[in-house]
Amino acid sequence: MKIHGIETGRVKVTERWREGEGKGIKRLLNAVFDKNMTGWLPIHVWIIEHPEGLIVIDTGVPSDANKPRYFPPYMPLLQRAAIFDVSPEDEIGPQIQRLGLNPDDVRWVVMTHLHQDHDGGLHHFPNAEFVVSRDEWNFASGFKGRMNGYLNQRWPRSFSPTLVDFQKTPFGPFASHAKLTHAGDVTLVPTPGHSPGHLSVLLNEGDTTIMFAGDTSYTERHLVQLMADGVGTDIAAEIETHRKILAYAAENPTVYLPSHDPDALQRLADRAIIKMQE
Repeated sequence: MKIHGIETGRVKVTERWREGEGKGIKRLLNAVFDKNMTGWLPIHVWIIEHPEGLIVIDTGVPSDANKPRYFPPYMPLLQRAAIFDVSPEDEIGPQIQRLGLNPDDVRWVVMTHLHQDHDGGLHHFPNAEFVVSRDEWNFASGFKGRMNGYLNQRWPRSFSPTLVDFQKTPFGPFASHAKLTHAGDVTLVPTPGHSPGHLSVLLNEGDTTIMFAGDTSYTERHLVQLMADGVGTDIAAEIETHRKILAYAAENPTVYLPSHDPDALQRLADRAIIKMQE
């Protein structure tokens, strides 16, 4: 199988957005009003050329992401703390075509979660089956979802994903899981914290697992140091997710690919597994 990592634009966030400080509302305010910004971070999307069909993991950010938004009412504050750099050519559809692949041929689009830098390319995949965890869908959809920070008013009208109800059977340290492929080599696991219904994708390459981790952490270092971000919905759940990922990686050599880690593409190319903290 061939795996493609694509950078669909870039984002700068505040340092306290990436590395949270404080608790409760104070933590969010620290993230929003921090004056120190990161450098440009990638917005990664992943494509697996699987024998059962093309699998896309997340869809990147739309090229108009910096334009004003009307929901939720605090969105201007969030936009101040997260600045995007993306052109129409950076969007996932054109980039797939430049790889010689056809967006119309994508079988599955798996959404780790539904924040705007992950759901901005939904419209590029008219024939795909979209896969979202039920918990994420319930939190993100409707008026409640807009108040929770999701831009669901921008989703295509035809967006009607398959909702994942995880089987209550363990998969290593994960209490539940769901198989995506008939071959059983692509597994979905719940990884809540950054969002309530966040999921990650595990691809079994034999001796190595490739973990497409979304926003479970911003970098591998943040994972290993058990460092939660500043905008997640549940700090304790995010740290517990980190512990489960590390426990899985201790038993299964794992290449860890979060969406905004500048080193992720090189780790994929090198098949560099998680470096545990000594």
